[in-house]
Amino acid sequence: MEQRTLAEIDSLLSETDALLRTSYPGERDARQPVHTVYVPGHDTSPTLPRDWGRQALDAVESNGGMVQLAERVIIAARKEAGAVSGSIVPSLHQIAREAEMLAEAVTEKLYREPIEDLRLDFEDGFGRQSDETEDRWVKQAARDAIAGLSESAAPAFFGIRFKCMEEETRARGLRTLDLFISEVLAAHGSWPSQLVLTLPKVSTVDQVRAMVLACRSLEAEHHLGEGTIRFEVQVETPQLILGADGTVPVATALHAGEGRVTSLHYGTYDYSASMGVAAAYQAMDHPVADFAKNQMMLAVAGTGVHLSDGSTNILPVGEPEEIQHAWSLHAGLVRRHLRRGIYQGWDMHPNQLPTRFLATFSFYREGGAKAAGRLRSYVFGEDSAVLDEPATAKAMARYLSRGLACGAHTEEFLTTRTNLSLGELDRLARTGSLN
Repeated sequence: MEQRTLAEIDSLLSETDALLRTSYPGERDARQPVHTVYVPGHDTSPTLPRDWGRQALDAVESNGGMVQLAERVIIAARKEAGAVSGSIVPSLHQIAREAEMLAEAVTEKLYREPIEDLRLDFEDGFGRQSDETEDRWVKQAARDAIAGLSESAAPAFFGIRFKCMEEETRARGLRTLDLFISEVLAAHGSWPSQLVLTLPKVSTVDQVRAMVLACRSLEAEHHLGEGTIRFEVQVETPQLILGADGTVPVATALHAGEGRVTSLHYGTYDYSASMGVAAAYQAMDHPVADFAKNQMMLAVAGTGVHLSDGSTNILPVGEPEEIQHAWSLHAGLVRRHLRRGIYQGWDMHPNQLPTRFLATFSFYREGGAKAAGRLRSYVFGEDSAVLDEPATAKAMARYLSRGLACGAHTEEFLTTRTNLSLGELDRLARTGSLN
């Protein structure tokens, strides 16, 4: 082909090349927590994660023990998988052995890191209180959060959810944000890498643009580098899924964040209520929820922005049968969003932690050995019954890396099964290549 033609093609596609580089950079090198725990801002304490872990363990011990709960989670998962694939459910002896190992891993997790991402809530969970009261609690929450970083069982991430950009709450929300950041910087001395900020009830692209303006102002005020302050967007209104002009504003809003948006979170109950779904049927697996989350998945694809499912308000409390029912429901919902490619959700109560981690660890363990074997065959050109492509190899590496990050896998398991170093596995997960 003539050089003139090649040059013409390059010129024609220059804007496309720039768009792909800037707007769709691919996976970013950042851990995604398996859950976000929302706690009212006035319920804060430096030891909250450790306290939640102990309460979760006590609840399990009082209701049959971790091994028994692990068996139930494994059996339910295998039955669901069998219904899809037609595979035979393993023997009870094999399940019992897996349950013992799973129970041990999750028990250790609840001691070591019971909350991966802690969000102190000054929106719905805090409610409407006087400005003086909210100011006082915001400052206390910031001090407790920084003190908590040195505690055992500290979360990998922490932050706040402040009130939304709607006219009625805008000034209060921005004041809370400013106070929290000021207090965090005073207590920590610098911007903590673990800090996460959540902007709720976003309904228009301009509200995201307004948040960008607020971030720039706060960076200037506190002498922070450009782009230091980043934030999550909560999708809780139908207007962000389908605009008045027939477009999908959630995608535009993400890019309007100018690289500051780190995650999209689905808000189960606000969104369902806005759609007119009766309270008894508002749930993470309702069809209106699936439609919204499918749009959100399309919006984040290739951007490096994470995606989180919402929560269930059916809590494992009350009579034993009510607790067991809520655990089964929660574990099933966690499995559901994991299998659909959403790797994070919300938890609202300490007793949800056991099934969060049992279902999550089981998800990564049940396919870990097969994914590692396929990845090894792909990388080293070994004979295999499956002909994998680069995109699939990247997805398998990402799957294994996620399992390692949360504690479902050990470093030894991954390096032994794949014959890859952790650095090589990480490069495959982010780029799809070892080069």
